Amino acid sequence: MAENAKWYVIHTYSGYENAVKAAIEKSVANRGLEDMIHKMEIPMETVTEVTEAGVMKEVERKVFPGYVLIKMVLTDDTWHLIRNIRGVTGFVGSANKAIPLSEEEVAALGVEKREIVVMYHVGDTVKITDGPLSTFTGIVEEIEPEKNKVRVVVSMFGRETPVELELDQVEVLS
Repeated sequence: MAENAKWYVIHTYSGYENAVKAAIEKSVANRGLEDMIHKMEIPMETVTEVTEAGVMKEVERKVFPGYVLIKMVLTDDTWHLIRNIRGVTGFVGSANKAIPLSEEEVAALGVEKREIVVMYHVGDTVKITDGPLSTFTGIVEEIEPEKNKVRVVVSMFGRETPVELELDQVEVLS
């Protein structure tokens, strides 16, 4: 069942996100549905605010107030469990149909971290495997794993051109 789990968005009353998350966790534990409802996230960001006194302080703020992300296997039972939690107004979707987030949306939200193992280093010759420059070769100039970026210098029309790509768009030439 775990491979059928997808990320969904639950709409809640504003300010009830943490209470809804706690209530769902309690209901899941009580009913033994840990194999159906896997994970819940309330996306947060750290923002530096300046107070009236001019003091800078870091504050955790909800990225999407009024929403909770949940990774679950959607069945009639799990749908009713979530809908009947106090503070939940419904799933994001059309009418009574919850629509899961796409893989791209989940990646953009940074909810699930995918670890990419980089098999190349600065100075290595690599082949671009994806995108408009696929089949081009170049030399790795810079690697930024935290941003999922690699800069490759490619020779186009007799000129050296730096190109920024994602880490998984290149592979080392053997």
